[in-house]
Amino acid sequence: MKLTFQEMYQALIHKDSQYDGLFYAAIKTTGIFCRAVCTARKPKAENVEFFSSAHDAIVSGYRPCKICKPQFLPDQTPTDIANLLSFMEQNPNIKLSDSSLRERGLEPHTIRRWFVKHHGMTFHAFQRMNRINIALKKIQDGESVIHSAYDSGFESLSGFSDSFKTIFGVAPSMAKQHNIIYLQRIETPIGTMFAAATQQGLCLLEFTNRRMLETELKQLVKRYNATLIRGENHHIKQTKFELNEYFNGQRQHFTVQLDLKGTTFQQQVWQALIGIPYGQTRSYQQQAQSIDKPKAIRAVANANGMNQISIVIPCHRVIGADGKLTGYGGGLWRKNWLLKLEQTHR
Repeated sequence: MKLTFQEMYQALIHKDSQYDGLFYAAIKTTGIFCRAVCTARKPKAENVEFFSSAHDAIVSGYRPCKICKPQFLPDQTPTDIANLLSFMEQNPNIKLSDSSLRERGLEPHTIRRWFVKHHGMTFHAFQRMNRINIALKKIQDGESVIHSAYDSGFESLSGFSDSFKTIFGVAPSMAKQHNIIYLQRIETPIGTMFAAATQQGLCLLEFTNRRMLETELKQLVKRYNATLIRGENHHIKQTKFELNEYFNGQRQHFTVQLDLKGTTFQQQVWQALIGIPYGQTRSYQQQAQSIDKPKAIRAVANANGMNQISIVIPCHRVIGADGKLTGYGGGLWRKNWLLKLEQTHR
């Protein structure tokens, strides 16, 4: 996607999030470089030069802005927290106290703030939720409530039952009949994503900094009449594996099972998206023609926007009739990145 100097400068002035990641603005008078969405005071046009990557700006002698942190991917999980999450996954029954965090070189207050921001709960609440989720999976797999509770680190059956009812709204004995959507963060080369899956298949794959994501998750819970919990099942594990191959240029088709809920028309549009070959693009008009509804261009565009499974259902392969990139929930820079990846490996 070739942008003119004026286009980039106007995007910088207006902090246009659609351009975030497409370019980096380097300020000659301060020696720093910023993202398009930086909230710092805007420079005059003659004092700016633009780069296509943070690496190019650094090589040219500029320092990353401390406000917008352009050297990091949007919403990227810090390495120390990623290591902490990995430890918890491998040792789910170990309870980490504040002193335990300090022994690992982590500041409890910093950890708490990150979990509140990204998971809507404190670290200790996240740990407790994680243990309850483990117990839930054990019960749904046929293990008794008593064994599931104690094997998951709970010291009191009554305490486990009360916590279980508070979170899921049902007693542990009713867990097998309760619908669950598992939600997991996935790190990718272009930012962190949330993957959500039911027992039937993947039902959401979105970038974590997508606008209205919280609303999407609430709608997901209502649409599937389920409880959203942090964790993963075999569909999410398969999604991780296939995404890794995709980003390494080793996969052109996804085989992970999908659990899609939408109108008949939306389902038809999403299947048409899946049918767009790897490394190729289609216009909205061509997509409408492919489902024998040549006049439903706007309706097709709306249905594309309702797609909640990015990359696997490749709405990034749909562009404007003039060949230009059109709106993309993950940001135009990601759309541009994905198309270049596919063109390189097709």
